[in-house]
Amino acid sequence: MSKPIGHFTSYSLNDGSLLESLQEEYGPTFEKMTKREKLFLISALAAQLCDQAPGRCRDEIYVVGHQANSSLPVGDREGLIEALINQVRWGRSLCDTEVLPMK
Repeated sequence: MSKPIGHFTSYSLNDGSLLESLQEEYGPTFEKMTKREKLFLISALAAQLCDQAPGRCRDEIYVVGHQANSSLPVGDREGLIEALINQVRWGRSLCDTEVLPMK
């Protein structure tokens, strides 16, 4: 079962925020959005966060993205998105100053 926006964000009832507006317009679990619209928002938010993150991606990560899109079934790609979001938010990552091995 989906959890409401406030479970994942700083939204609180009657705070007048964009999050409150989103909840009022699209429902607390975005049930009034299509799957395509949700995926678009994920893509738009991720692109902005990626642009703001320091460093650069290793070339192999572009290859991994292509491989995942071309060979994984939809359910596994959705699960991979969920796993990556969880790791971005709560996991450990290489330090931005570490030298990344290039392949």
